[in-house]
Amino acid sequence: MTSTQQPSAYAASGVSIEAGDRAVELMKEWVDKARRPEVVGGIGGFAGLFDASALKDYRRPLLATSADGVGTKVQIAQRMDVHDTIGYDLVGMLVDDLVVCGAEPLFMTDYIACGKVVPERIAAVVKGIAQACAEAGTALLGGETAEHPGLLHPDEYDVAGSTTGVVEADALIGAELVRPGDVVVAMASSGLHSNGYSLARHVFFGQAQWSLDRHVPELGATLGEALLTPTRLYTLPCLDLVRRTRTHAMSHVTGGGLAANLERVVPDTVSVRVDRSTWTRPAIFDLVSDLGDVSQHDLEEALNIGVGMVALVDPDDADAAVRLLGEHGIQAWVAGEVAEAGVHGPGGTVTLENRHA
Repeated sequence: MTSTQQPSAYAASGVSIEAGDRAVELMKEWVDKARRPEVVGGIGGFAGLFDASALKDYRRPLLATSADGVGTKVQIAQRMDVHDTIGYDLVGMLVDDLVVCGAEPLFMTDYIACGKVVPERIAAVVKGIAQACAEAGTALLGGETAEHPGLLHPDEYDVAGSTTGVVEADALIGAELVRPGDVVVAMASSGLHSNGYSLARHVFFGQAQWSLDRHVPELGATLGEALLTPTRLYTLPCLDLVRRTRTHAMSHVTGGGLAANLERVVPDTVSVRVDRSTWTRPAIFDLVSDLGDVSQHDLEEALNIGVGMVALVDPDDADAAVRLLGEHGIQAWVAGEVAEAGVHGPGGTVTLENRHA
């Protein structure tokens, strides 16, 4: 711009069209890595296109959809100036909500709102989203980056998205298949995942006054590194689990904790007992409890306590399920059982206890 040129009114208000265009150019490389054969065209259009003729091979395809965000974990990424992992949290929150019904996630779209478009930062966020999509076998079909000066500070942003998947109607899993005798197969989380960060931030930064660069021996990392650990993706391992075992239901352990999320797939005809003593709670959860004087009830209500996904499996397939998940790099174990309503509690409920402690 020469000395005689004036910035556009839009630029003067804080919105840069040029920065947005630059961000799109930087992210194209990563979006291209998150494709499926059914994707038509590339990014830059008004809508993403997906060839639905692939669904003609289904007898009765059911479409599944989910929408979610990352929550206040984005503040950790912003404070650490590390932006290429938060996409895993977004993708995990989306696609693993679909897989619990047996659906294969086909594609997703993202939405990034920021106070100021910094092309390299936006591209880093999209890089993480695209890498996670590739790991989950999901196409990143498109998205939107919105610049909101005055609403968000220049270094602030938030991310959200939606995803669509498909499952054959007679392959749908859920509460109606669960029966007495089924076993609870727990799958280890990678940490806090993307839930309960309001509690964690209150404890670590408010009560304990810890800094993000504080090295924490119990964690073997700095506090910031531990808090930014990406959400584990269970999509492809769980789809394989459904195909190769008699898995009757699954639950993605997100906001609300293990018991509340598992109850969402427990019918009124049964009750479930989960034995806490079958796993050791990771140190990050003990630190939240100890530093914040958080009760066990409150901790389990807000955090996953080390279990990111749960499957309810036919007892004859329990060992095979644990072994299969292990082959996919997912630590899994039998953590409880399903019984008739009233045995472990009222119908439709989940009880957590230390049975063998």
